[in-house]
Amino acid sequence: MSAVVWITVGSLAAWLWLLLGQGFFWRTDLRLPPRREPDDWPSVCIVVPARDEAAVLPESLPSLLAQDYPGRAEVFLVDDGSSDGTGELARELARTHGGLPLTVGSPGEPPVGWTGKLWAVRHGIGLAHARGPEYLLLTDADIAHAPDSLRTLVAAARTGGFDLVSQMARLRVESGWERLVVPAFVYFFAQLYPFRWIAVKGSRTAAAAGGCVLLRADATERARIPDAIRHAVIDDVALARAVKGSGGHIWLGLAERVDSVRPYPRLHDLWRMVSRSAYAQLRHNPLLLLGTVLGLAVVYLVPPVALFTGLFSGHTVIAAVGGLAWLLMTATYLPMLRYYRQPLWLAASLPATAFLYLLMTVDSAVQHYRGRGAAWKGRTYARPDTALDER
Repeated sequence: MSAVVWITVGSLAAWLWLLLGQGFFWRTDLRLPPRREPDDWPSVCIVVPARDEAAVLPESLPSLLAQDYPGRAEVFLVDDGSSDGTGELARELARTHGGLPLTVGSPGEPPVGWTGKLWAVRHGIGLAHARGPEYLLLTDADIAHAPDSLRTLVAAARTGGFDLVSQMARLRVESGWERLVVPAFVYFFAQLYPFRWIAVKGSRTAAAAGGCVLLRADATERARIPDAIRHAVIDDVALARAVKGSGGHIWLGLAERVDSVRPYPRLHDLWRMVSRSAYAQLRHNPLLLLGTVLGLAVVYLVPPVALFTGLFSGHTVIAAVGGLAWLLMTATYLPMLRYYRQPLWLAASLPATAFLYLLMTVDSAVQHYRGRGAAWKGRTYARPDTALDER
């Protein structure tokens, strides 16, 4: 058999493995686990790190203040050196909307070795600990919660005995580029960290979605959160690893009514979101980068190339194997498109989207070696780490 046939067969074999052997990552039916409401509702403090978030706060913060929670709950928004009046806007929204008590704090500039977001989280957790909460809800400033979000998270954590319960917020998909790139972002994340494996005690797979993480307060102390992950650019995965590594039981699934309101209207915006931390995910390792590029090419690019090459050259074996691999790829992407309520024909575009992600990953490495590091909202984090995404 020629090398082209072997590569095409290898791509098909990879898709058969991904379909059946990677924790059924492509399924989107993993939502909050079965739960019952507790007789006594524990106290919860909600920590919201925010840096220059005045554009999204009017859509997100009122949803936190309006939480229908039977127990004691309080919101701590940490204004991380904003220049757009984020802190004052938060106070004005609290005066206008009422609801849960709001405290606005400011941590000052992070010391060397800390990312800005985690320094803000540390300040918020410090303020919250003075209230002695049983749980902390860590949520980003661009996340809007349904009125019963906190209630259902706490009920799920209590019922399942989880130390960490996280929901991946439904990201915004309104522009053409968002429709092309965003569902694939979640699809690729689930492929790297199959949600069903995360909840298995003793498994090595650990991840969370930073926009919505309910965490037992005593679990933060056992895992030394956030000090143990203070340099992490990809903080949500690092947090989950620390909690699970300290013996905690964690869970991650897709959200129904927890939504990100942050827009990414242009390809540049989405490119920046992915490339700023993609190479950190690869531990700044050139060999892992090379393996990732080759893997993306074989798994996502070979099937359509083999199909069309085989059709035009008359090599039916290559065309058939490539077409079957592309069909499997398309089938695994359909559930994510349904979840995001997008046209199903977009599933055929996954190879093109994967090629974009390949370029974003390479660009992330180029930026790293140019000394720019991972950049976000005026800060650059050049220190290598193994952790995921400061969104």
